[in-house]
Amino acid sequence: MLGSTHGTLTTDSRRARVIACGEQPGPAVHGRPADVGDLDVGGRPLYAGVPDLDRFFRPESVAVVGASDTEGRPNTGITRQIVAWAERVGARLHPVHPTRETVFGIPCHRSVAELPEQVDLAVLLIADPLPVISQLADAKVRFAVAFASGFAETGERGALAQARLAAAVGRSGLRLLGPNTNLNAFEEFRQDLTGPAIALITQSGHQGRPVFAAQQLGIRLSHWAPTGNEADLETADFISYFAERPEVGAIACYVEGLKDGRAFLLAADRAARRGVPVVAVKVGRTETGARTAATHTGKLTGADTVVDAAMRQYGVIRVDALDELQDAAALLARARAPRAEGVVVYSISGGTGAHFADLATEAGLRLPSLSPARQAALHEWIPPYLSVANPVDNGGHPVGDWRGRKIIDAILDDPEVGVLVCPVTGPFPPLSDRLVQDLVDAAEHTDKLVCVVWGSPVGTEPAYRDVLLGSSRVATFRTVGNCITALRAYFDHHRFVRAYRSPFDEAPRTLSPSYRKAQALMRPGQQLSEHAAKQLLRAYGIRVPREQLVTSAAAAVRAAGLVGYPVVMKASGARIAHKTELGLVKVNLTSASQVRDAYRELTDIARYEEVALDGVLVCQMVERGVEMVVGVTQDELFGPTVTVGLGGVLVEVLRDAAVRVPPFGEDAARSMLAELRGRALLDGVRGRPPADLDALVEVVLRVQRMAMELGDVLSELDINPLMVLERGQGAVALDALAVCR
Repeated sequence: MLGSTHGTLTTDSRRARVIACGEQPGPAVHGRPADVGDLDVGGRPLYAGVPDLDRFFRPESVAVVGASDTEGRPNTGITRQIVAWAERVGARLHPVHPTRETVFGIPCHRSVAELPEQVDLAVLLIADPLPVISQLADAKVRFAVAFASGFAETGERGALAQARLAAAVGRSGLRLLGPNTNLNAFEEFRQDLTGPAIALITQSGHQGRPVFAAQQLGIRLSHWAPTGNEADLETADFISYFAERPEVGAIACYVEGLKDGRAFLLAADRAARRGVPVVAVKVGRTETGARTAATHTGKLTGADTVVDAAMRQYGVIRVDALDELQDAAALLARARAPRAEGVVVYSISGGTGAHFADLATEAGLRLPSLSPARQAALHEWIPPYLSVANPVDNGGHPVGDWRGRKIIDAILDDPEVGVLVCPVTGPFPPLSDRLVQDLVDAAEHTDKLVCVVWGSPVGTEPAYRDVLLGSSRVATFRTVGNCITALRAYFDHHRFVRAYRSPFDEAPRTLSPSYRKAQALMRPGQQLSEHAAKQLLRAYGIRVPREQLVTSAAAAVRAAGLVGYPVVMKASGARIAHKTELGLVKVNLTSASQVRDAYRELTDIARYEEVALDGVLVCQMVERGVEMVVGVTQDELFGPTVTVGLGGVLVEVLRDAAVRVPPFGEDAARSMLAELRGRALLDGVRGRPPADLDALVEVVLRVQRMAMELGDVLSELDINPLMVLERGQGAVALDALAVCR
């Protein structure tokens, strides 16, 4: 089963500019300057501390500012709930109101300044929390919760108000939850449940209800952090904190927008290092969803492909729906690591087994055929005309007597089997009651995972309510789809953490010699010419064709002789983005006369199109290889990102690409290639030799280094095509486009 904080620190991901002498001033990390060793070559944090939230969730003293006991007022209901919660956690409660003597019989204080002790948590039931922040700071309050709305979720004016609130909190030394949050942190959690728990983080409180309600199914919940607009405390802070808690078996998140991409990655990295699964619903897959999320929480949702890639890089399991979030988090929290990755489907119906097997196989689960010896053993209790290879069809009757348990035990004894799944489409007592009891009993005596899909739409049957939900060892699902989603997450997580090595440990902290050469090529706010962009690639050791930049037909002929026929000629200028469409590329030129004619034609077209040239490139012609694209773009949340995909003139049509957020290592670069739909082209098709994958990976890593070092000045880089030659012959950047910030 999944089971030292470092002070109150959070990541500040604002970029620290690399100054001319090469020193790297550190950004403030919640009030303290970061060490140079805490930053990568681009000035981004490599470490985030864990905020000490113990006194937020378990305070010794609580102040309620704006407390009320007047019936019918909204503050009264909230005050009543906080009073009950404080009693449950053993906290002393201090109401604060300028005109009341008591609230619910508790002596009331007129202001924060009159509080009789330093309190851990202040609950702010006031419309504008800003004026109170300085008072809380003077009273040395550690945490505050602001429920008030009307901030960044309402538009530009609200965003400015939230910025003022965040600035005041940053100066105060206290930590703030909200604004635009709710009471979910102060819910009553069941204390009778045992085992690893789910810790819940939601930006919309209502969206956490299904996971919270899972307690009624026997699934333990330890914390609920409703982060709201995240003016200060954010999702990343709670992930870091929960990853360190011994009782937390999994972290479930509902995320509308990320406040700080780097902080999120550092938090996910912390969870990955400790093997704590993080399961998330992230709104914004579609333009409509992203727009709605932005107006609700006032945050950037980020390009969804980048968010998706970043989550996968750090093992965050992304699901689509709240029921999937509940089921996947529950399984990951409670189940032991798999002994094997084989899944066996066991049912009383051949149709049910076949249907489940189809869906599971399509989802990527491995359903191995049981060995002939194992099948022979199963046929001692199952009629010989039924298939027991996997799925195992028992025909129904054996589950009703002594044979049922023997069948289950025999399946679980197979060393290739890590999970047994029994889909029950509907109850059929008394046989289904006996089947369920046998599954529960077997689960208590094995270290392998036993899953049941209880498909009855009613859900009130004793076999389900009393037996299945009473077992902490059987994972019970109500739908086949959720079972498969959870199992895929289960295997993916454990496979991921076994191989995980934090990329932040190996991230470069010292600028490379290439940086100086590259910096001299940058032209702020401008697009570089192809010639200059290729010089940038050369600075980082990326191979380009032999070529010369010329400004006359005669010079073009001389250059062709030096480069070697056949040649390619291309117009080169800072404002040319798509040369092929304008006819500014001539290929397979084999003679001096063709070169002269091509030079005149290219310059004539440029003149007609009013395109300024810095010259014409005469290039070595490289024909045989796989055309790829490797590039850099800037993401609003995560900063520079690296993309690799199938390239050439159809790159925007094929849209076959994979994305990673630096830093990442060689294994991650290779995994990018595995994601491509056209991956087989690199392995060689129709008699063509395999491409040089090592050279392609090396280019991706060099481009990543460029992205990290030049992130402040490089807005976009596009190497297209990168011609990947056959194995052992390297890769050549045939064209490049670079745009400076």
